[in-house]
Amino acid sequence: MMIFSPKSKCTVFFSLKVTNSGKVAGAETVQLYVSDLLCSVSRPEKELKRFEKIYLKPGESSVINFTLTQEDFSFYSIEDASWKMEKGEFAILVGSSSRDIRLKETILL
Repeated sequence: MMIFSPKSKCTVFFSLKVTNSGKVAGAETVQLYVSDLLCSVSRPEKELKRFEKIYLKPGESSVINFTLTQEDFSFYSIEDASWKMEKGEFAILVGSSSRDIRLKETILL
């Protein structure tokens, strides 16, 4: 489960719980990607913004917290020669890689 909490229009907090359901200790790198669903310019489908590696014993759980700021939703505009954040829908994607997305949440900024 992913919980998000927009503190302001430019800062968003995400929290998720990771559990080792296996029988041996293991490590996982949790990766968070942002996708701008309505951007006026061409952007990558998934932009890696945060990641955290955790180590868990069998049956152990851990909560991971990520904070995204205005910069994480912005892109460099060649026309304006500056960084720009457009309002709209953004997909927040969480997984162990860009090809293994396990959680998805759409937010409106």
